Amino acid sequence: MKKKASCFSPLERCQFFLVLLTLFFFITMVSGFGSSSTIAASHGSNTVCGILAGKYQGIQCFQQGKTFSVLPNISYEAISGGQDFFCGLSSGGFDLFCWDTIFPSFNFHGKRIYHNTRFPLTDLTVGDDQVCAVQARTGNIRCWEREARLGLLTPTLPRVEETAFLALTSGKGFSCGIVKDERNVLCWGESGIGDFIEREFGNMSMLSLVAGKSHVCGIAFSGLLICKGINDSGQLNVPLERPFHFSELALGRTYSCALQRSNGSLICWGNRGNINTSVITTDQKVQNLSFQSIISGVDYICGLRTDDFTVICWGPGLSGKLNTSVSLPSMVPGRCVRESCQLCGVLPDSESLCSGDTVICRSCVIELPLPLKPKIKLEAGNVPEPIPSPTAISPSSYPISSPPSKKETLRPLWAYEVFGFVGILSGMFAFAYFIYLKRPGSSKDGKKVLDVARDKQHDSVGSSNTGDSAFIASNASSAPQSRSSSITQLSSMTLGRARSWDYSSKHVEKSEVFTLFELAAATKNFSLENRIGRGSFGTVYKGKLSNIGCEVAIKREEICTRKERGNAFESELVLLTRVHHKHLVSLVGFCEEQNERLLVYEYMSNGALHDHLHTKNTHKSNGSVNSWKIRINIALDAARGIEYLHNYAVPPIIHRDIKSSNILLDANWVGRVSDFGLSLKGPENQEGSMSIKPVGTVGYIDPEYYVLKVLTTKSDVYGFGVVLLELLTGKKAVFKEGEKSGPTGVVEYAGPFIVSGEVWKVLDKRVEIPVMNESEAVELLAYTAMMCVNLEGKERPTMSDVVSNLERALTLCKGSSGTFSPPNFYSFS
Repeated sequence: MKKKASCFSPLERCQFFLVLLTLFFFITMVSGFGSSSTIAASHGSNTVCGILAGKYQGIQCFQQGKTFSVLPNISYEAISGGQDFFCGLSSGGFDLFCWDTIFPSFNFHGKRIYHNTRFPLTDLTVGDDQVCAVQARTGNIRCWEREARLGLLTPTLPRVEETAFLALTSGKGFSCGIVKDERNVLCWGESGIGDFIEREFGNMSMLSLVAGKSHVCGIAFSGLLICKGINDSGQLNVPLERPFHFSELALGRTYSCALQRSNGSLICWGNRGNINTSVITTDQKVQNLSFQSIISGVDYICGLRTDDFTVICWGPGLSGKLNTSVSLPSMVPGRCVRESCQLCGVLPDSESLCSGDTVICRSCVIELPLPLKPKIKLEAGNVPEPIPSPTAISPSSYPISSPPSKKETLRPLWAYEVFGFVGILSGMFAFAYFIYLKRPGSSKDGKKVLDVARDKQHDSVGSSNTGDSAFIASNASSAPQSRSSSITQLSSMTLGRARSWDYSSKHVEKSEVFTLFELAAATKNFSLENRIGRGSFGTVYKGKLSNIGCEVAIKREEICTRKERGNAFESELVLLTRVHHKHLVSLVGFCEEQNERLLVYEYMSNGALHDHLHTKNTHKSNGSVNSWKIRINIALDAARGIEYLHNYAVPPIIHRDIKSSNILLDANWVGRVSDFGLSLKGPENQEGSMSIKPVGTVGYIDPEYYVLKVLTTKSDVYGFGVVLLELLTGKKAVFKEGEKSGPTGVVEYAGPFIVSGEVWKVLDKRVEIPVMNESEAVELLAYTAMMCVNLEGKERPTMSDVVSNLERALTLCKGSSGTFSPPNFYSFS
């Protein structure tokens, strides 16, 4: 499968991950034999109904060539059809009505079977003779069974009544649902087909489900369309397409249909050997139409057209005609809701389709721009497991990828010669510039202000917060020495070539040149009591400058590290005088005197994230970061800083040592990325790479970079993914569970649980159990982390994708009222 997956371009891979995260939290509304939609079919009486667009969302039906409204004449948000009846949820989900369709009265009167303002219903499914719906607050289901002879609906208690569900669907004599915590499939009902379908799905994690008469199809976490059940007419023989090719589904008795997500066109399969109904899968008149949604009767299909939201039906089961133009006004293409639709935006012109201040949220799945042409073919019966576990393995066992192609290996040698020549020139200019700084008269009162404007660049997120914000310290961490031990296999000569930063004054912001005497006085002669941590090339001290009275953090280079680390001092000095962002550490000045080299930063009062997660924060009551909202906000701050380095710095910058001890917190708990001693200029193209020996910190270093010595911006993404897992679990990047156990990576520890949908098993118990929207935010954080630590760099998201997901997670956290009871998904034993 790895070979086939490589057919995707890097852009398609990033889009695939974004689609996957969007699909996980916003299950596609699919319409089939008995699933919730805005149009429905009662197949026993050939009745088609829909929710009207306009001032109020009433229901109109089409039966025997006539159109009529149903009572009560109120607004509805979802309907679903059975054999001789259909049901509808009122707007808000407080009432559930059902209507008999077997007697053509042309003025249906609804029977209210549910009313509860405290526990509204969300999802609705109607089978041949059964009705089920999900309660919004608990996720539990309520079911009713219909006595066909009397037309009465009586409550029933299925064996899964205490299970929380996300979505439901019904076929003939059975119902199935996606369980909220595990995302696996459970089925119930009098028919044995439900038990068979449940066994066939096993523990597979699903995003959506829809039932036919005796089979069920759905989109798995891998994005592939999976069908289980009876296959007597080929209805399980899914067309060989790539992941996330389909959006909406509709299943009948002997066939299955799906909409292609790219253009809304229809594909059907099944009806093997059934001449009477084969037209459903081969009708040419609907091939060029685009549909917003589709529903199915037993032997016919209806679709809501994208251009005018009218309904067209075809198939021999509908009045014996192959095509029927249903005389219904425009129907709403989705639920009208009072929401901001911040995640995927508002459907265009939805204000005219809904009433009051309600709108229809745009379908994330349909709108995401994936290429139209399939790139891979999957063999039938060889469906991959949902999202292969991206759990990290030890570098020694990491598989070496296939050798580069001939085209890749035969790159022009002149390019390397030019690069080397430019590096030599840059080195000469840098040397000449420092000679200029050392010449007599170049300083005034022991200080020199480098002459360039101090205007700060801003990222697209917002302007820098420069008011009375707290001071910031670079790489200030009291983490044990073992935590900051680095894998350094890079000679100083190689580093010098790679870090050919431009030292010309054109690119250097004004930074004060301090004397060694000043900095020694500020740190009490670099005393132990002033030492606050270690950085990439030296020890960090807290100091107070006497002339301006502000606290600073001073990193003093250790002479023994110069040969090991090369030009780390110059690299960080020039980088921090070139790039400016509110989520990157700020440089105050430097000192180069008497063989001593020091960098001076603004002081960060709350220290390193690593200390709060693993040193200071040992109990729930006294932890300063024991809030999911705070943790997600800190992650977002750091992500924005890294995104700036990758996308907006000129040239782009690869940090190479992203870890929790290099994410620092100010007095307002704003996160900033620090310690740029190992940073390198990245390729102009974000998808480009450099061949260079690896450096980094154990537990955070990208396995692909470590083994193949290929560095890209995705190496930073991997390290940041480990930081996200630290925030999620409270575990160190590498930790020991007990005295007798060996070291375990947090990726190896958390990965299997997250991929299997058991995020709650690895959550840091020092943080309060997430509730309502907050639980969705934590899930999004977890799945974003797992995408970041994928073994293959090309399959990781970009930092822009990560920022987008964390912004969504923070929005969900802010929208959580905290007044609802926590769902079973997050109950700890």
